[in-house]
Amino acid sequence: MINTLSLSERRLGLVLSVLLAVLGLVMAAAARHGAMAVHGGMAMVLGVALAVKLAAALDDPLPAAGRASRYYDAPTRFGIVMTLIWAMIGMGAGVWVAALLYWPEATPLLPWTSFGRLRPVHTTGIIFGFGGNALIATSFFVVQRTSRTRLADSVSPWVVLLGFNLFCLWGVSGYLMGSTQSKEYAEAEWYADIWLVVVWVTYFILYLRTLARRHEPHIYVANWYYLAFILVVAMLHIVNNLALPVRLTTAESFPIWAGVQDAMVQWWYGHNAVAFFLTAGFLGMLYYFLPVRSGRPIWSYRLSILSFWGIVFFYIWVGSHHLHYTALPYWAQTLGMTFSVMLLVPSWASAGNAIATLNGAWHKVRDDATLRFMFVAAVFYGLSTFEGSFLAIRPVNSLSHYTDWTVGHVHSGTLGWVAMIIFGAIYTLVPQISGRETMASPRAVEWHFWLAVTGTLIYVVAMWNAGITQGLMWRAYDENGALSYSFIESVRAMAPYYLLRTIGGAMFLAGAVICALNCRATMRAAPIEAADRPLATQPAE
Repeated sequence: MINTLSLSERRLGLVLSVLLAVLGLVMAAAARHGAMAVHGGMAMVLGVALAVKLAAALDDPLPAAGRASRYYDAPTRFGIVMTLIWAMIGMGAGVWVAALLYWPEATPLLPWTSFGRLRPVHTTGIIFGFGGNALIATSFFVVQRTSRTRLADSVSPWVVLLGFNLFCLWGVSGYLMGSTQSKEYAEAEWYADIWLVVVWVTYFILYLRTLARRHEPHIYVANWYYLAFILVVAMLHIVNNLALPVRLTTAESFPIWAGVQDAMVQWWYGHNAVAFFLTAGFLGMLYYFLPVRSGRPIWSYRLSILSFWGIVFFYIWVGSHHLHYTALPYWAQTLGMTFSVMLLVPSWASAGNAIATLNGAWHKVRDDATLRFMFVAAVFYGLSTFEGSFLAIRPVNSLSHYTDWTVGHVHSGTLGWVAMIIFGAIYTLVPQISGRETMASPRAVEWHFWLAVTGTLIYVVAMWNAGITQGLMWRAYDENGALSYSFIESVRAMAPYYLLRTIGGAMFLAGAVICALNCRATMRAAPIEAADRPLATQPAE
């Protein structure tokens, strides 16, 4: 990291590190105890460690001349490492809480190992830690290649990555201590929310500055998707997390929104987090890495642009379909349902465009496990978007809502779509940034692929069956008009499905562990420090 920085950049980094340490000290001293004090201590330790390292490196040799003519991949390397670390944390917590549903008596006396505290560790660790680091790391890689330019500066990428991971660490440690805002997918403390805004604005400005200095006249479509992800996530985060702190010395806060307005804002945030964090950003990843790996151009570039505008316009309206049969006005429910069905068109346009790109390259799909990850991701993206539009229809939603069918739907998207395209991108990236032709163990990539696919299918099919069973049992009546089953009977009926869910999740985790070990071996086998590659001289497309 440090040996890639100029002297002025090392000095700037030193100043920022000292400011972070001071901020952490102030937080810890003001709060004295509780989550805020712990988080202040984390920030102080990180700031001091960075300051000491940067101060010691002020006299170290500076990077060789001509740095501006080479890509800057050190942040991408770090981002991939953090992606895999968060994968272990998030998936490990997920397997544990899945096991607790089958063996509830397994919870020890320690409160932080309970389902209630580890479940948000799982969601935050996967969505933000695993998914967020993958998006940031690949966006830095992609914007440079498609623009034929180096990142606008060498300090901002580290501010983004280190700041974002500090936010994730604050989030999961807060959950373990029982400190949350009780909001779905957005439960960090008020000061962590402000911190993320600062980090995210830095990310957005860096991305725009890099695009502005590009040597490629055209802005490739992957950058459209990455920019939509960065911009809209900032807007969603700010609106959903508006809150008034009880005191500046405590983590507790009062939300601005209340009642049905709070529900609507939460699901406007929640479903658009799916749209712009778990969809738009990863479509950017797909639109770059699939053509690169297959050696074929996107089947229809115009279709990718039309799909972009369709997704951006339709997705923003659909959050209310989570609130059917509630106090939300009927017209708002119907609006969300209608736009959800219409969303199927641009979503399938992207999935079909990706699959059509592989025409003439099916022999590569057969022989290349990395390309198979991307193909399976495109298939699951198409399946998940169809299922999402289907579940948004009010009569179908009356059966599926509050059941494990929704859990199956979510994981067909996160495991089958998001994780698969991440792994495909990682297996494409890591050899390039390590100065190697292939991964250290191509056979391990094969093992990972089959573990991931098998685990996903076991998990998703089990949850589909569980959800439909629950929905039917809850609405079954006898001849006297009374419920045929008690709620506890429906819970007992879930036992075999929950066992299969745990097995499927454990298989997926095992594949991720293999990926992490393979990436570690590939990076360690790289030439001492794989040099950043020179900027491409030919057009990026």
